[in-house]
Parts: sequence; structure tokens; C-alpha cells
Amino acid sequence: MKLIISYIRRHLMGFCLAILFLVIESFCDLMQPMMMSKIVDDAVASGNATLVLKLGMMMLEIALIGAAGAVGRNYFAGHISQTIGKEMRSELYRKIQSFSFENIDHLETASLITRITNDVAQIQNFINGCMRILVKAPIICIGAIGFIIIQTPAQIPVVVCILVIATVLIIGNMKLGYPRFRKVQIKLDALNDVSRSYLNLVRVVKAFGQEEQEKERFGEVADELAVANQSAMRVNAVFNPLISLVVNLGIVVLLWTAGYEGRDIEIGKLMASVNYMTQVLFALGMVSNILNNMIRANASASRVKEVLEEVPAMIETTKDKEIDLAEGISFEDVSFHYPSTKEYTLEHITFHIPRGKTCGIIGSTGSGKTTLIQLLLRFYDTTGGKIKVGKQDVKEVKLKALREKMALVSQKALLFSGTIESNLRWGQPGVSEEKLKEAIRISQCEGFIADLDQGLQTVLGQGGINLSGGQKQRLSLARALVKDPEILILDDCTSALDATTEAKVLQGISAYAKGMTTFLITQRISTVMKADYILCLENGKLVGKGTHEELMEQCSIYQEIYESQIGGEQVG
Repeated sequence: MKLIISYIRRHLMGFCLAILFLVIESFCDLMQPMMMSKIVDDAVASGNATLVLKLGMMMLEIALIGAAGAVGRNYFAGHISQTIGKEMRSELYRKIQSFSFENIDHLETASLITRITNDVAQIQNFINGCMRILVKAPIICIGAIGFIIIQTPAQIPVVVCILVIATVLIIGNMKLGYPRFRKVQIKLDALNDVSRSYLNLVRVVKAFGQEEQEKERFGEVADELAVANQSAMRVNAVFNPLISLVVNLGIVVLLWTAGYEGRDIEIGKLMASVNYMTQVLFALGMVSNILNNMIRANASASRVKEVLEEVPAMIETTKDKEIDLAEGISFEDVSFHYPSTKEYTLEHITFHIPRGKTCGIIGSTGSGKTTLIQLLLRFYDTTGGKIKVGKQDVKEVKLKALREKMALVSQKALLFSGTIESNLRWGQPGVSEEKLKEAIRISQCEGFIADLDQGLQTVLGQGGINLSGGQKQRLSLARALVKDPEILILDDCTSALDATTEAKVLQGISAYAKGMTTFLITQRISTVMKADYILCLENGKLVGKGTHEELMEQCSIYQEIYESQIGGEQVG
């Protein structure tokens, strides 16, 4: 709850105004039964029509004032809850942007999506309900009970018993409900994870004919969520009727004791007492409902707080050192293992690539090629050793400054919803038309863009779903070239291209990227043979480095790759 209170404090003036309007509304609600009592006992009993009219007009005025209070309360409550929701989502988003891949792996993508959407919505509902109901209910209860005690002191034991029993029931509802609603949120995370996984891999699922298996998997997770929800709802299903029963029994006892006393009963006061007891019943019902919301909101707030208090695994340096790539890029005895395992993915990697040279990285699947590049981009920090860009350790350089020097094209082409042109300009919005056209030409995008009815203004679906794999890879490459980076990283980004198109692309890049330091990560030996330097990885170890000719003489692993892909064919 501390998190929610901290956000409310930012809007204390609006919150106080909402409470002020709520007090006015509540006071007017409490006045109505009292006025009705006076009409019945003082005016109707005496047959005074003038007094009936006068008191009736006063009731109307009070009702109008109460309605105005309700309008003001609703306005401020809605405004503050929406503003807090916007602030909370913005802060969560900024925090997530500061996370390294280690943090995201720990919290999981599906869970983060749930926290930034559903959990914040639960908190908004509670804040809104708090200003509408939670403050109003005590005012109504205290005012109504106070009137009953003043007007009919004999009813004090009945009222006290009702309050004690109702309070015990409400506390029991909270204690039993909290862990159940927290479990609901966890199960919702799991459901989101399965849904996202299916939607991302829908083509694979259909290609393998595994729709039924995925339905079963989704059904199992949905059943678990339903069971968790039912468990939470059962608590409400038991406690809410019990609270209503207690208050209704209180009304019956109140009427019974009034008749049992055997004295003259003022009908107006009795009507008012019953009316006030009904208001107490309504207020306790509202409290019970809002406390259920509070249980959900508290569970959600703890999950939001977990994200906001998550310490980024990658500490941003406070130094502001310039990056000078004149000295090239160096890995000095670099080792790395992922946080989830102690098994090293890379061990004792050492090499130096001068500025403006092309470095090919080759190796079998799982050899650590992509991991090596992720360390260079500082998606993860090394477990041991240093990575230097120029003379600077990457840990001593601002992340933004480091990554502004680089452009990454990964095997899985990642495109945003929007036009082709907006995607290409994404890394460099102010790029000139000439530069844009040059990047399109080098990446071999001219042909298929020209064939599209809208050309560069063609709107792409999510992830570029309306393009082929090869087209998406070429657009990703063009986007990287538009950025005009000093370090260009191509991570198996031509895997979906045919040999002829790949050769044209690599030839164009070779001419365009003179002066750029280029990394080519691939499993195709033909892609790296002409590189200035080649690194050969096997099981996380650097087993060979040098030119193609040097590795053919010195590295048996490289020789095996060459023989398996090209054989004895002589390649210039």
C-alpha cells in the first residue's frame, strides 16, 4: 500500500477536493432519513400541510446539494486515478528500458506485460473506488450509528454487536483473499506467456499440425487460472452474504426490541432507524467490495513495486568518456556464463580487430557466436575479462554513447508496425533521401519495394508479417546502413537469402562499409572467406583466428567446416 499512497501524495490537492465533495455528498445522504423522520412525526402526525411542504423543499435542496457533491467527487476521483495510472505505466516503461537482458530474463516478458497493463488497472480501480466508497462508508456508518444511538439509546448493544461481527468478517475476508488474488495474477502471467508464445510461433504450430496440442496446453493454463479465480471468488461468496445477513438480522432485532419495550413508538424515528441501518448495510457491503479491490490492488502493487525496485544488472557508468575507435576493438581474456547457469558459454576469448576491418565469426550452432556480439553491445556484462572499444572498457562508457556507434542486424528480422519508410528511418529520422536510396540499393530492396503498390509508404503488419523472410532481412539491413554506424554487426542476417542475392548484398556492403568495423557472424564459410580476420569458435572457445589462408593451415575445426561446405573446390 505504501506504493499506492506515494502516488496519491503527488495529487494531494485533487485527492482532498474529492474527499471534500464526498463529505458533502455523505452529509446530505445522512440528512435525508432525519428529515423524513421530522415530516412523519412533526408534520404528518399534526396534519400540518405547510410544514410538510417546507420540510419537503428542504429535502429537495439537500438532495440537489448531494448530487452536486457526487458530480465533483466522481470528476476528481476519475481524473486522479487515470493520471496515476498513466504515471505508473510511464515509470514502469522507463524502468524496463533500463533493464539488461538479465533483468528481463528474470522477470519474464509476459509477466512484465501483465504488470504494466492488468496490475496497473487493478490499482486504478482501487484508487477510484477508494475516493468514491472507502472514505464514504465510514462517514455513513458513523453518522448513521450516531443517529440511532442518540434517538434510540436502547439499541446501543444491538449496534455494537453488529459492528463487531461485521468487522471480524471483513478482516477474515482480507486475510483469506490476499494470497488467493496474488495467485490469480501469477496464473494470469502464465496465460499471457502461453498466448504470446503461440502467437509468435503460429506458423510453426500450423506447419507441424500441433493445433490440438497447443489447445490442450492453453486449456491447462486457462483451467489453472479459472481454479485460482474460483478460489478467490469463493471467499467473497461466503463473506459478503454473511455481512449482509448480520446487518439484516440487526434490523430485525432493532424492530423487535422497539416493539418489546411496550412503549409508544414514534413511527418517524423508527423509520429513520431502519433507514440508517439499511445505510450501514450498504456501507459495509461497499467496504467489503472495495476491500476485495484493495486485496487485488495490494497484490498488484507488490508486483509493480518489484519491477520499480529491481536493480538493473548492468550498472550505467557515471563517467562520460569519449569513444575513439582508432585503436579498434579488443577482447581481453573474456569469459561469460548466463545468470541462470554456471556453465560457461564463452571462455578466455582474446583477440583484436583494427578499426575499419572486417571480422568474420564462424562456428557451429551453440558455439557462442551471438553471445560474443551481445557482450560487445553490452546486452550482458562479462563474467571475466575486458572488452575495449578503442582504449575504453565498455563498462566505462555510457550505454547510449556505445550503442550509437553500432548497428545490429540479427538473423530474426525485427520490424515495427508502420510504413517501410518509417522503419528505415527509425534509427536516423533525419537521413537524406539520397542516403536512404543508397541503403535500399545496397541491401537489394529496390526490386520488391518497387513492386509494392504503395512503395515506401506500404504499411507493414506487426513484425512485418506481410513480407517474406528474405525481404524482412534486407529491410533490417537497409535500416542499419541508414544509421551509418562506425561498427556494423551482421548476425547471420542473410540466412534467408539465396546465394546470388547474398553475394550482391555482401559485395555492396564491402564497398559501402569502407572505414566501418564490420562483424559477420555466420555458419556459411563462403560469407567470411574474404574477411580481413576470421574467428573460429567451438564450444565457447576460440580455436582459431587469422585470415582464411592462415586458418586453412592452422585450424582443424575451420578446415572441417570448409571441407563439409565447399570440399575441394578452389575458391579465389
